[in-house]
Amino acid sequence: MRKGSQLSKTLKAIPLWGIALCSTSTVIHAFVGPSGGTGISPGPFEVAPLRLPKLSLKRVCHEESSWDYLFPGVAEGTKKRGAVSVVEEWLRKGLTVGILSGALAFAPCSVQPSWAENFGSMSDEQKAVAEAWRIVDSTFLDRTFNGQDWFKLRQDAVSKKYKNMEEAQAAIENLVGGLGDKYTRYLNPRKYDSIFSTATGNLVGVGVELSTTKDKSRVVAADVEANSPASKGGIQPRDVFLEVDGTRFDDGTATPDDVASKLRGPEGSKVGAVLQRGDDKKLDLILTRAPIKITSVKSYLSDKGGVKVGVVRIKSFSGTTAQTVAEKLDELKKKGAKSFVLDLRGNPGGLLPGGVDTASLFLEGNKPVVFVVNKKGVVDAQQTLNDGIDLDSPLAIYVDGNTASAAEVMTAALQENGRAVIVGEQTFGKGIVQTIRPLSNNNGGVGVTVARYETPQHHDINKQGIKVDIPVPADCESIDAVACLPSDIFKKL
Repeated sequence: MRKGSQLSKTLKAIPLWGIALCSTSTVIHAFVGPSGGTGISPGPFEVAPLRLPKLSLKRVCHEESSWDYLFPGVAEGTKKRGAVSVVEEWLRKGLTVGILSGALAFAPCSVQPSWAENFGSMSDEQKAVAEAWRIVDSTFLDRTFNGQDWFKLRQDAVSKKYKNMEEAQAAIENLVGGLGDKYTRYLNPRKYDSIFSTATGNLVGVGVELSTTKDKSRVVAADVEANSPASKGGIQPRDVFLEVDGTRFDDGTATPDDVASKLRGPEGSKVGAVLQRGDDKKLDLILTRAPIKITSVKSYLSDKGGVKVGVVRIKSFSGTTAQTVAEKLDELKKKGAKSFVLDLRGNPGGLLPGGVDTASLFLEGNKPVVFVVNKKGVVDAQQTLNDGIDLDSPLAIYVDGNTASAAEVMTAALQENGRAVIVGEQTFGKGIVQTIRPLSNNNGGVGVTVARYETPQHHDINKQGIKVDIPVPADCESIDAVACLPSDIFKKL
């Protein structure tokens, strides 16, 4: 049994409603991936009320605590009482916290303005704009604010008279959009409510993961959840969505977000969908929306050149992923697996501790895993504490251009520590961290980039990705990942 830090024990002992998503685009109804692909409708990740995992890692914080990017305000308290007592105190007071991955963290609490002017004299619309400005001002990683006069922008935006809240929301979108960071964005009430529903486990949809074709012209089913309405209706991976609920999506401009927003809806309600399979077959379906339980880790036994190969497919990382992977490894070994493939294709990330702990299953103790750097330049160095459960089995990680964030953290950790061979295609390249904060009065929320991370060898993969050791096409049509790999792959491990 691996031991966790005192802080992780404290966190584990206290139930949290939290979610951390690795989002490389907007999360709508589901989960939008690096290419604009959205996750399972309504999300390819486990987001029931969760307990934070017992982390098998050390945190080495330089000069001052870097917990403030996860728990704003804790850094100051740790100088006097230590991180454990401060976080424990916060949690006992009922603060809802979501620890994040290279990703998103929920902090569903209202942020009140602290400037000296008469806040009470503002209109509701001006207050919403001022609140959004303050959230970005206090958390955004780029302290130059894209070279803009950030305070003047606030003055101009807050002093403007707005006819209605829609105008104020448009102003927030323009204000945040000018920061030059596509991940720092305004979420209108519909988008924010979708994320919140996902975070609280209220997942109702049809159970299909959405992505796009390589030319981005069509929205396709990337995966279908077992026993879901989509599965029962006959939808298969690579089916193209032409129409949902009377809205056409075959003009080349539709996004997974667009399709996802039509697929979701109240439990028990009906939704029509027209799909195309291959060149000529069309499916005209009526599906009944239902609660979706996402299976983020799957496994099966395969064979390559007479060698039994265990495959573990990880669709996203949550607080339970490492434990589930460990169980799958044990099951596969009992079936005779001697080598393993971790299939991370299309994995957009998830909870950072989930990626870190899963990597630690295969690493010796005292190995670096990731370095997280916040807006103040404070470095949180994370490394394994104890030996993992499998240090010797031949291991390959199968990735593609949609493998991102927490999935890249794990991939880089195993590659740069010499534990696994990386096959497939160069990864997406998302080395930054976001948090989502709500706005008061149901005015949506703001997603803000708050930190960045580096690999064990201090490489910054943001917008670069991770180069593979063995190039392999990632769009293999076989459902067996091993069938897509070269016949001599495990001889090279």
